[in-house]
Amino acid sequence: MKINSSAKFFAELIGTFGLVLFGCGAAAIAGGDTLANLHGLGLLGIALAFGFSVVAFSYAIGGISGCHINPAVTVGVLLNKGISLKDAMIYIAAQLLGALLGAFVLQQVLQGQLAGFTPSEWSYGANGWGEGYQNEYNTTAAFITETVLTFIFVFVILAATSKWGNSTMAGLAIGITLVLIHLFAIPVTGTSVNPARSFGPALLAGGKALSQLWLFCTAPILGAAIAAGVWKAVQPRQN
Repeated sequence: MKINSSAKFFAELIGTFGLVLFGCGAAAIAGGDTLANLHGLGLLGIALAFGFSVVAFSYAIGGISGCHINPAVTVGVLLNKGISLKDAMIYIAAQLLGALLGAFVLQQVLQGQLAGFTPSEWSYGANGWGEGYQNEYNTTAAFITETVLTFIFVFVILAATSKWGNSTMAGLAIGITLVLIHLFAIPVTGTSVNPARSFGPALLAGGKALSQLWLFCTAPILGAAIAAGVWKAVQPRQN
């Protein structure tokens, strides 16, 4: 049965909306607005919020759109010839819009604090690096972290969802991988590996978060492209 483009668009929009709302919401509300204060849910809790979001939506919308909910994943699948350029553009537009809506809802909730809410340079769970952001890693460390971890993430997705992977368990494997990625990268960049996830919060936070958005677009896309190339090289060939 052929699934129309509008169904895929709304599936990706809703999935990305949920990822940003739950993941960035866990970081901003229960973990500290800029992720610098990791009490409450803590590092593991925030990592699980992102990972479980992917697991949930993998099984909810995977049959409709494949549950990319991440432009880097869409680019990786496109380069692996698993999606058309037209659908890839539809997916990315939906992901960016969904992320912005998720960040907007989070913003409205945070502004409802009776004691008042003052946005910081990296509000709403925005990603960042450098002076004033958590452990203050430099640009090189941030770029390497985002590139390498996106490579791992997209490689796992391509492998797990291939005919050689276990399609029944793919959503769980992908979610667990994202949890592990967050455990490593939250103290460095807040963990993006997803340009849409970074786009929504940065657009509303402005300031340094918005000025640093370029890294969270370029590094994940580069990592995804590398993953697609490596997967083509290592996947089994049929005789």
